[in-house]
Parts: sequence; structure tokens; C-alpha cells
Amino acid sequence: MWSSHRLLIYSASGDSRSDPPIASTQRARSRVPNRVPGVSAPPSLTPDDYVRARRLLMRRDPVLGRTIKQIGPCGLASRQQPDHLTALARAIVGQQLSSKAAATIFARFAALFPGALITAPGLDRLEDQTLRGVGLSGQKLAYMRDLSARLSDGRLQLDDLDLLSDEAVVERLTAVKGFGRWTAEMFLMFRLHRPDVLPVGDLGIMNAVQRLYRLRKRPNPKKLLQIGETWRPYRSVACWYLWQSLRREDTKSTVNR
Repeated sequence: MWSSHRLLIYSASGDSRSDPPIASTQRARSRVPNRVPGVSAPPSLTPDDYVRARRLLMRRDPVLGRTIKQIGPCGLASRQQPDHLTALARAIVGQQLSSKAAATIFARFAALFPGALITAPGLDRLEDQTLRGVGLSGQKLAYMRDLSARLSDGRLQLDDLDLLSDEAVVERLTAVKGFGRWTAEMFLMFRLHRPDVLPVGDLGIMNAVQRLYRLRKRPNPKKLLQIGETWRPYRSVACWYLWQSLRREDTKSTVNR
């Protein structure tokens, strides 16, 4: 099954209006952010960029272009998480759970904060027993504590993530317990609006490419990178359409049963 819990964590294709209101947790700092020398963050996608990306992909790749025409405008921009901490906390909660179960637990988790506004200081103050009480497993509790500790001591500066290159963001986030490269790549796409991310380890992307391009077997990362060269510099947008193509196929299968 393709990455189903991504739908909840990053609201890629679900309706996020029922999510609890979230406030930004980044505090103003006078220090200079920890930039990577010689490397700057790529610009985030704007609404005009999404339109431009759709046209470019349709022109360059006839196979993907047919799917893009059927699906319509890209909905990636409208499915963003409102702040960095929310996206990261939701990623921890949603691991190894169905979308429904993860949504229930995350709603309980958010309700622990005054006004359901998740903040780093508020997270640090919560007792282990309280977090377990809303449904966090021992492992996820450890992940949440590691995230909280890194925010408290400054090892992870959320404001810096906007200024770092894609690979630097991946490096910072994968230092947190429980966060792998896939989680960091989803953060780049669905929180930072980075335009050119291709998660070659995503099962959904593999399955969609195999189906659309009529490959005999599921493509490996090298093959995905080769096919994805055509999509630069908008591989993030291409991936959104690939995920949506799977949803369309699943819907067709359900209707035809």
C-alpha cells in the first residue's frame, strides 16, 4: 500500500479544515541563523509557480501530461501545515497508524495545549504520563522528547530551516530520533514548498511510475531519478500528480467492484 499516513501528516489530498488551530512556535532571535556556507535555500513555490510547473510538465512529459490534464490544477499549495512544529509533531504521531487513528490521537495531543496551540515550551512542560494518556506509545514519546530537547537547547532551530538548502534540511531533521529521509522530504514538499524534491524511496511514487509508464517492474531509485530528470525543476509538483493518479485508480477500482 502506498504511503497512506502521508495524507494525514501533510494533508496532501485530504480536507484539513477540521485540524485544530495551530500557532507559530518560532521565537524571534537576534542571532545569525546557521547557514550552510555557499549553499542557499531554493525559493519556495508561489501560486504562479504551480501554474508554470503544470504547463512545463505537460509540455515536457506527454505520459505525465495526460494525467495532469485529467486531474487539473495542482492542489499542493492548499494542503500545507500552518507551522513547522505542527508538521513535525504530526509526523511523529502518525507513524505506523492509519489516517483515522492518527487523526484521533493528534487531536487529543493538540488539545493538551491551551487553545490547541502547539508550542515548544508547552510541549516541554507536558508530563510523560499525560502524553501516554492521549495515545502516544513509548517509542513515540521518546521521539517527542528528543524533538523537544533539541528545540529547547538550540540544536534544532526551526527558523533556520527556511534558510537552508534541501539537503541541509534533511540533515537537520534526520538527526531527530524517529525522523528518516522520507519524513524530511515530505516536510520539504508540504511545509517549505520546495519545488524540486523527488522522494525515490516512496512506495507510492514507485507504484505510480510503474503504472503510468507501463514498466514491467517497480522502478528502483536510479530509474526514478532518470525518469524524473524531465520534471526538473518541479519534481515536487510531479510527485503530487503521481500520488493523485493512485487515488484516481483506487477510486475507479472501488466504483467498479
